[in-house]
Amino acid sequence: MRIIRGLTHLEPLQNGCVLTIGNFDGLHLGHRTVIQRLAEHGKTLDLPVVVLLFEPQPLEYFLAENAPARLTRLREKVIQLLALPVDQLVVLKFNRQLADFKAERFIEHILIKKLNVKHLVIGDDFHFGKTRRGNFSMLQEAGKIFGFRVEDTRSIIQNEQRISSTLIRDALGAGDLNSAASMLGRDYSVCGRVAHGDKRGRLLGFPTANIEMFRKNTPIVGVYAVTVTGIDDNTYNGVANVGTRPTVDGSAKVILETHLFDFNRDIYGHYVDVHFKQKIRNEVRFQSLENLKSQIHLDIQEAKKIFAELQQ
Repeated sequence: MRIIRGLTHLEPLQNGCVLTIGNFDGLHLGHRTVIQRLAEHGKTLDLPVVVLLFEPQPLEYFLAENAPARLTRLREKVIQLLALPVDQLVVLKFNRQLADFKAERFIEHILIKKLNVKHLVIGDDFHFGKTRRGNFSMLQEAGKIFGFRVEDTRSIIQNEQRISSTLIRDALGAGDLNSAASMLGRDYSVCGRVAHGDKRGRLLGFPTANIEMFRKNTPIVGVYAVTVTGIDDNTYNGVANVGTRPTVDGSAKVILETHLFDFNRDIYGHYVDVHFKQKIRNEVRFQSLENLKSQIHLDIQEAKKIFAELQQ
């Protein structure tokens, strides 16, 4: 998969492409179905499959700290897309210039001049261009003029509800990891590089692998039973805290701290995936570090119990 960042690096596709546009936050089963269907059109038309997304996501640009919690950051999306039949990923920086693009200009300059789209799969609720004036109907009319087909993504229904990033975000916020996993098609996970922290966990007797979340908001907060992959070929069980560590220092940044069971290796710099299996409790502020230490013991016991039940 070729990754193209920015319009200046996007060479016109002379033969055209099949295209889908969106945030693809979470790369859930609905997104995957769209891409698989798009790939079928690409094979029929002998054209490359192109995914266009925006970074930051438009609501993050407009709402800043008040934007919905992001499920996946860009690198996580790229990793997920590598496993799908996508030939090119186009990442456009969403800034004032792009926000001010008139809908007609977006169609003519990006979809036609740059991408030369021949088949577009898009949600019927998709809006684009300045003041969100562009919509599905406008794209259909443009398709008649410029010679490309427009297809609705169609909703993927599960338990009588449309799978969506919002629904997954709500499930994660409620601690319902099973529902989130059923819509994602996998356990919810976060990936990142293990960084040096302040070694507080080691002093408490529970060394942790620390990963910065790199999100304005996080869809999960609290203590979880997790598995970790990426260290080597093995999967390791552990317990993780996602939050601002109110008992220790009340950090402004959201940190993912993971303690692995029966593990004593230096993994600084490793790029790992933390897979969330079940929520244990919310993050709370304790009166002392000793109280926190006692609770961590209980959290570990609960996590081990969860893994024992999962193996039955």
